[in-house]
Amino acid sequence: QVQLVESGGGLVQAGGSLRLSCAASGLTFSSYNMGWFRQAPGKEREFVAAISWTGGSTSSTDSVKGRFTISRDNAKNTVYLQMNSLKPEDTAVYYCAANRGRGIGSLVSYDYWGQGTQVTVSS
Repeated sequence: QVQLVESGGGLVQAGGSLRLSCAASGLTFSSYNMGWFRQAPGKEREFVAAISWTGGSTSSTDSVKGRFTISRDNAKNTVYLQMNSLKPEDTAVYYCAANRGRGIGSLVSYDYWGQGTQVTVSS
């Protein structure tokens, strides 16, 4: 079955960096667009960033532009989220997700989801 396993979360001070990874199995990874989402306590899940199946196109929400970078390695079946200049408001559970054929817009639906990794940014 399809599995998406996130890792790399943790506790970091404001201004610090973290790199999240999402390892995929059970699917043809190179055929899927990949996205990162997050959900803070008491809030709805929100789109963070996405990357096309080729890696040639990316999108991200305005609040992370210039700070977060999404990338992928199709040879390793892994998508990454490099997070720099972290702020307390970035604190959330971060999820990766996969969709086939629906693009990288912020509102597209996704076929598969990981279980999430906690990111906590202290002030």
